[in-house]
Amino acid sequence: MTGDPEPRYVLHRVTPSEWVINDRRYSPDDPRNVVGCIYEYADTEVEVVWLRDLPLSARYANAQEVLDEVARIQDPSRATRPIAIPHLPPLYAT
Repeated sequence: MTGDPEPRYVLHRVTPSEWVINDRRYSPDDPRNVVGCIYEYADTEVEVVWLRDLPLSARYANAQEVLDEVARIQDPSRATRPIAIPHLPPLYAT
């Protein structure tokens, strides 16, 4: 992680085998506060139910890995410039 004093996304344990990822950008009573629900199926596998449209996997090794992936995908510094596509002049009709 980046070591921010107040990270945007936090992991809260609900039960011994369930967690939720909360987005601190929204208040706790806002439905957008919950990003996803994590369910542990085995010691080495968790499954995520995403409550937002994120291009992420549904299975991970552990809950911390899920949180790290959400933070990584939402990090604005990962954006890059568009790749230039070479353009060719139009073909002449013969």
